[in-house]
Amino acid sequence: MDAQGRGRADDVDPADQWVLNPRTGEYELRLSPSAPQSPVPGPRRAAPDSSRTSGDADGTDGTARTARRRTAAPGREVPPQRRRRPAPEEPVPGRRGRRPEKKKSKGRKALLWTGGSMAFVVLVAGVGGYVYLKHLEGNVSTTDVGTAGSSSFKKDEAFNILIIGTDKRTGEGNEGYGDKGSVGHADTNILLHVSRDRSNATALSIPRDLIVDIPECETTQEDGTKKVIPGSAGVRFNQSLGDLGRDAGCTMRTVKETTGIKPDHFMMADFNAVKTLTTAVDGVDVCVEHAVDDPKSHLKLPAGESRVEGEQALAFVRTRHAFGNEGDLDRIKVQQQFLGSLMRKMSSGDTLTSPTKLVKLAEAATKALTVDSAIGKVGTLKDMALELKKVPPKNITFTTVPVIDNPAEKVKATVVVNEAKAPRVFDMIREDISFTEVKQKQKKEAAAVAARLEGEKSEPGEIRVRVMNGGAPAGSAQQELAYLQTEAGVAKSENAGNAPAQTARTTLEYAPDQADQARALAAILGLSGAAMKPGESVTNSQGLPTMTLTLGKDFKGAGVKLDAKSIETPDLDKSTADQKQCAS
Repeated sequence: MDAQGRGRADDVDPADQWVLNPRTGEYELRLSPSAPQSPVPGPRRAAPDSSRTSGDADGTDGTARTARRRTAAPGREVPPQRRRRPAPEEPVPGRRGRRPEKKKSKGRKALLWTGGSMAFVVLVAGVGGYVYLKHLEGNVSTTDVGTAGSSSFKKDEAFNILIIGTDKRTGEGNEGYGDKGSVGHADTNILLHVSRDRSNATALSIPRDLIVDIPECETTQEDGTKKVIPGSAGVRFNQSLGDLGRDAGCTMRTVKETTGIKPDHFMMADFNAVKTLTTAVDGVDVCVEHAVDDPKSHLKLPAGESRVEGEQALAFVRTRHAFGNEGDLDRIKVQQQFLGSLMRKMSSGDTLTSPTKLVKLAEAATKALTVDSAIGKVGTLKDMALELKKVPPKNITFTTVPVIDNPAEKVKATVVVNEAKAPRVFDMIREDISFTEVKQKQKKEAAAVAARLEGEKSEPGEIRVRVMNGGAPAGSAQQELAYLQTEAGVAKSENAGNAPAQTARTTLEYAPDQADQARALAAILGLSGAAMKPGESVTNSQGLPTMTLTLGKDFKGAGVKLDAKSIETPDLDKSTADQKQCAS
């Protein structure tokens, strides 16, 4: 690195080594080919110069080398100029100008709370660079959750991340928050689902006071041994972490037990992180309809818009007495609004175009982040970051598990799942259905699936299909089978009973050589191209290859035409990450 005008090499800001590659839109680490590749970004030091006492390797002696030195100020030696290298065939992309000297930030201690967990993947994607990511990997703590999550991350699939904010006290000035001496319960919980095509995402908040059944779970102890924690019935969701030694894997299993949705991975930190993270981004913009003066959380804000950071930001997301009915559900709404604002700030041009700020944020975030071991590797973190970065904020939906007051309580303190609404919400997430209108996705999907309906169609009598019930009312498979055989002329069909799992939409799976049969059956049933799933055939009761028609919860009756839009979207209180709202 050119030392001219910088002073001591130890004072060089590590961010000065990052340059923007206009071809990729990412910052990349630029190190001299001759410089040692340090695992942590920082100033590069030249190798010891033995030529001061002996000749250089190229034949240049120490005297000539000294003669080339620039005139130094009294008491200070100016480093020798480097030999010129041949110019590259193409200019290396990045900054050419020099920046003013900056002092290295010392003691950067930052903890990542719920909002920071979601923002972390954006940070990693913005910073880029293997060497630095390897350094960040060393900051991250990992937990082995066994079979509670996925063993790997796949870029071409939808994925679910359980984001956990614990009530464990850390740092100074947090005596007024959380339970004193808490081992860290699941205080704030968001199940983030990212769609397979990356066109949308859903952030589903799970109330800490939701009554659930916590299943038995196996945990890994510090010494590497396994311990099985017994389950608990009819307890608060927040007890799925911390109590009896439960780890995040137990919380993941509880989510699966409650919603039917399996989290693939988790990210966790305590709530103190919101203080340091918001300070790192120079504050987060919030809005309140009425002036707030809460003596318990010490939150004071005028009506309208304000910018909060540090202690004030933590008070904003933790207060239970400033908004709504002073309950946890109202606090969840405020936290969702805060999280949306934080995500907008993280993805703003002011943040993403600043190498120094990105490095600072990435350091702060990872030092307190705990994740499952499957995503604790450098390559996995970067892959996940780049995938989430593709989702536009306008299509990131914030909502909460539909609940009602616990009918078993006279004094309402807990809630239970609303069985009239919640199952549809869970189905939509499990079936990768967006809660927002995604026009871009619809256009891509329309172009991609149209070909499935185009081409030759076989005669109805040549269609070989088995019918399964995957969520339709009892008896639907037999009713549809009767329609196919007696009215549609599909004689080579049979009832295969219940599907292994329930599905929101009716689907037809077929092998490539059955495409003509699939098109014919789709025309009879009114299936859209999206309902047709190219895959593999199975063997029917006669040992012949057959397609599989799985009736989903959108099935409306034998002979009734189906389409991909027939699933009913539940009426929910929701918002999106691009919306600016005022807490009330």
